[in-house]
Amino acid sequence: MRDPQASTTPDEALAVGLRELKDRTGLSLAALAARTPYSKSAWHRYLSGGAPPPRPAVEALCRLAGADPEDILALWDAADASPPTTAPEEPGRTRWFGRIPSRRAPWLPLSVLALCGTATAVAAAVALTARPDTAPAAQPLSVVPRCHGRSCQGELPDASVCARDARTMSTVTGPGYTLRLRYSPACATAWSEVRLRSPSAREVSVRAGQAVLSARYPADDSAGNSSPMLSVPSPRGVAACAEIDGVLACTGLDAEPNVPQ
Repeated sequence: MRDPQASTTPDEALAVGLRELKDRTGLSLAALAARTPYSKSAWHRYLSGGAPPPRPAVEALCRLAGADPEDILALWDAADASPPTTAPEEPGRTRWFGRIPSRRAPWLPLSVLALCGTATAVAAAVALTARPDTAPAAQPLSVVPRCHGRSCQGELPDASVCARDARTMSTVTGPGYTLRLRYSPACATAWSEVRLRSPSAREVSVRAGQAVLSARYPADDSAGNSSPMLSVPSPRGVAACAEIDGVLACTGLDAEPNVPQ
């Protein structure tokens, strides 16, 4: 990644770095949308600097580019910590609207979380040894979910640690797949998860009323199996769906499973 000193704000430096990673993947915006939970228009905003990308989007782009995420995540941390700015409009250039203030719950960079988690674990062990009659120590920060409710909307369950306390609320099984509706009480989110018994293209979605979030995975992607998370107070009325090789299946607490025959 080239030195972004020519960029005048952390947001611009981050956008430059993201575009370099996108170029390295050789993927179009549509291809990026097909391989991640983020839409083509969302990627356009992230790469142009029109909107701040969520950290999991940056991490996903690094994985697709086969790049070490350390440098770009340092730029993301700097942009996330910087105050919103507005640059003057220049003739013939797209206007820079500055960074949209983050609505996510505050959290620390992963490197700091790792250190804090280690320190917390050591402190907990010492406390339990010295005072065996005390209540169990709090969980290390490394296993605490990074978001809750609306701040989790659109994020992936594994990246946000919401999958740790997830419960399976309903299941439907069909030829070659098992589809589950998953719910995390700690994050107050629901998502769908599909397990395949043979490689297949699939679109995995979660829906509640008019709200629908989905992710598309090609047949050669053996790791992608979940939709983005939907912020809901309970799993009641939420449906998990998956379209597998053109066949749609859904399950939910308030709906009959739609199992292909």
